[in-house]
Parts: sequence; C-alpha cells; structure tokens
Amino acid sequence: MSDNHGRDHVTHAELALKNDGKITGIKVDTIANLGAYALVFATVTPTYLYAPLLVGPYDISTACCTVKAVYTNTAPVDAYRGAGRPEATYVVERIITEAAKEIGMDQAEFRKKNFINKFPHQQCLIHNIDSGDYNAHLDKAIDLADYKNFENRRSQSAKKGKLRGIGFSTYLEACGIAPSAVVMSIGAGVGLWESAEIRFNATGNISVFTGAHSHGQGHDTTFAQIVGDKLGVPIDNIDIVHGDTDKGPFGMGTYGSRSIAVGGTAIVKACDKIIEKGKKVAAKMLEGKPEDIDFKGGEFILKNSNKKKTIGEIAFACYLPGTFGDIKSPLPEGVEPGLTETSFFDPSNFSFPSGSHICEVEVDEETGETKVVKYTVVDDFGTIINPLVVEGQVYGGVAQGIGQALYENAHYDESGQLTTASYMDYTMPRADNFPQIKLDYTSTPATSNPLGVKGCGEAGTIASPPAVMNAVIDAVGTDVSMPATAEKVWKALKKNGSKKAAA
Repeated sequence: MSDNHGRDHVTHAELALKNDGKITGIKVDTIANLGAYALVFATVTPTYLYAPLLVGPYDISTACCTVKAVYTNTAPVDAYRGAGRPEATYVVERIITEAAKEIGMDQAEFRKKNFINKFPHQQCLIHNIDSGDYNAHLDKAIDLADYKNFENRRSQSAKKGKLRGIGFSTYLEACGIAPSAVVMSIGAGVGLWESAEIRFNATGNISVFTGAHSHGQGHDTTFAQIVGDKLGVPIDNIDIVHGDTDKGPFGMGTYGSRSIAVGGTAIVKACDKIIEKGKKVAAKMLEGKPEDIDFKGGEFILKNSNKKKTIGEIAFACYLPGTFGDIKSPLPEGVEPGLTETSFFDPSNFSFPSGSHICEVEVDEETGETKVVKYTVVDDFGTIINPLVVEGQVYGGVAQGIGQALYENAHYDESGQLTTASYMDYTMPRADNFPQIKLDYTSTPATSNPLGVKGCGEAGTIASPPAVMNAVIDAVGTDVSMPATAEKVWKALKKNGSKKAAA
C-alpha cells in the first residue's frame, strides 16, 4: 500500500522495416506514471534506464523515444527489479514478435537477421556494447526448448482442449550502473563507484569490508570466493562485512546488478594492492628484488630459486616485523607495518548481460486460465563466479517476471482507492504456478572489469514478461495486456470468436 510501485507505462511504438525484414528504425512514445511524488530513481527509471534499451540486442540505426512523466494519485512509482529495462524489453520484444508475424518470417530467424554481430558496438542512442554473442544463446535456447517440435506439442494440447502458445524474448540489459561522470551529467547527486577494504590480521585471517549490502544474493559466498582465489586463502578464513560505515569505507550499496561487477572489482583491486605490498616484504625476507617475486596460490616465490613465503607468513611479518631476527625488521624502507588496503572502483562502462528466454503456455479456452508449462533460459553473464548463486538469481527473477505477466497488479478504482490492498486481492504467484525451468549459459566476458563479469540479479525479471505475454498472445490469437488474468484472457478469446469462451 505504501512502498513504491513499479512499471506503470502507456506506450505507443512503431517499427520501420525493409522488405527483406531488416529493421531500420524504431519510434516510441511513453507516458510514465511517477505516482503522487517522485522518489529516489523515479525520474531516472523511465528515461535513462528505459529509453536506451529500446533498441535491444538489435542493430537498429535510427531510434527516437519521447517520455512524458506524470504525477497521479497512486503510490510513488520507482525502481523495481530491473528498473526501466523490463519496460523497454517488453516494448521491443512485443513489437519484434508482431513484425515477424506481419512479414511472415519465423520469429527466431527474424531476430537473428537483426542481431548485433560485431563488438564493440555503438548503439544509435547511448550505449557502447563491449561484448556479446546473441546468436549463440538463441541457438542454444532453441535447441533446449525443442522448438522444432513445438507444433506437435500444440496439437497434443489441442486434444486436451487447451490452446498452446510459444513466446520468445531476446533481451539486452545494461547494468552495474555507471560511470559516475555520465550519471552525474544527467542529474544524479552521487557517484556510482564502489569501495572495498581488505584487512589481514597477524594470523592470516581476513576481514573484507564492502560498500555493497547483501539482501540474500549470496555475497558472503561470492565475495569470499573472489578473495580466496585471488590471495590463496581458505574461504573459512575470510569474513565478509557488508555496508557498515562504522567499520569500513563509505559505499554506494546494492542495486542495478552492480555488486559483483563494481563491488567485486573494488575487492579485486584491493587484493592487487595487498599482493604488491606483499611482494616488497617478501623480497626483503627472501633476499631478492620485488620484481623478482612471483605470487601464486597464496605463496610469494623468488624466481629461479626454491625460496618462498606464504601470504600468512607475510601478514605475520607485517604485524610483527621483529620476529625474523633482523633488528632493522624485514620490512623494506618506506613500507609501513600492517597489511590493510582499500580500493575504490568507478567503472568505465555498464556491463551488458543478454540472453534468450522461450516460454510455452497452455490456455484453458473455457475459463481463460493460463499456465506456464515449459520455460527455457540461456543467459550470457560473462564470467560466472558461483553457478548456484547465479541459478538462484535467475529462478527468482523469472518467477517475479511471470508473476508480473500473469497475476500481479496494483489496481485503483476511479475514486483513487487501492482495491488490491491485501494478499486476498493482490495475486502473489506461488510455487505451483511455475514449471521446472531449463537453464543454461553462454559466455562472452565483459571488458569493463577485470573479472569479466556481467550482472545477473535482474535478468530473469527483464526477459520473462515479454516471453510469457508473447506466448499468451500466440495461444489466444489476439492482443492481451499485462497481467493476463483469466478474466482478461477469457474476454479476449470471446472477442476473437472462441466458441467455448462465448458459451
């Protein structure tokens, strides 16, 4: 009732094509509801985060978008998982699907004909996309979804009295919102960097302080993995401290799928500083030069010798420099005791996850009830740090997007009263609303961060609404708006001449 709502747009879109199916331009006019007053990202979400994504993963040379924001009597409308990207993806993927039907071209082939194929790619609006391979994830999704046998499944559904439809969504996301100079030039009041601090204690245990904050995304695991892999320290010896400015440096928080791409990179850069200092200390202890020290698997090794020190021994020496019997200490001149380093990372570009979602639904002609019966996802998140964490993020995102497409709606009556003010009225999706999701990946590493990662937390919510709605409309044979409730679908069937719905 009082928290911010999301996704309240009325949009008119037009697509220009050549006779051979090549897209030449897109024009979009949107009215975006801000609610009764503007919240934090209220004006950014339907503009900067929305309009540039209206060309999707397609090589479209001309685009125009006009957004008019309006105040109304609803709760404020602000960033909700995906924040502008789902709205843009919905518009472009719906009109792409309709265009393919209009020219009589297979919707997968139509998408492939218009994909961006060379990288980096400067879009006609804002983004310079550094990496991707959209054909790869669409081909894999088509194979996993058994697309070639869909018509057989449609026939089998018809024998049961069900209308079966299939929907595609090939999305492009821009996340890890950045760089600071860009967002501040359009009115943002803060930079969008992230911070990290790594503190060794004398026994080799590590505390990692990050400005990001975990809301259940698995940061404790993935951040510890990054540090463990980089410094050769067991994960059990690593403690992650989130967003606590009493203990660590100032940070910018968790949103926009930025935690790994921006926060994780800040951690990597702090690790690099630890290693560089460690090499200087190791050189003194091993009687060599810093440039002759290699670091691998948690050990500092003097080249062309069998001399080495573990990172734990280096940390011990940094805190107790007299331990090794050198009155002048093993620390080189100008190197302070202790082993603590801080880093701030401001990315030079967004990261650009992409993927292909294919949804199949069955619609009951007599009641209009829609059920998602098959769902396939192939995403490109660049380098994946922890597959299980990513899998959980995608499943949750897809569930949220299906909920938006079929069930959830904040509805006000003409007097301004919220009529969906309780969960008796507002339809939250449940486990039995979803099929088992088939999930796979392709990978083109990002070039905007040293990990090569691309954000994953919002992708499922961005791609799934158009995939579901394209499937519903394919089954019903006429346009239906979100959410595709049973009543709305039944009325569409009746209008479209369904005998069972009319009865």
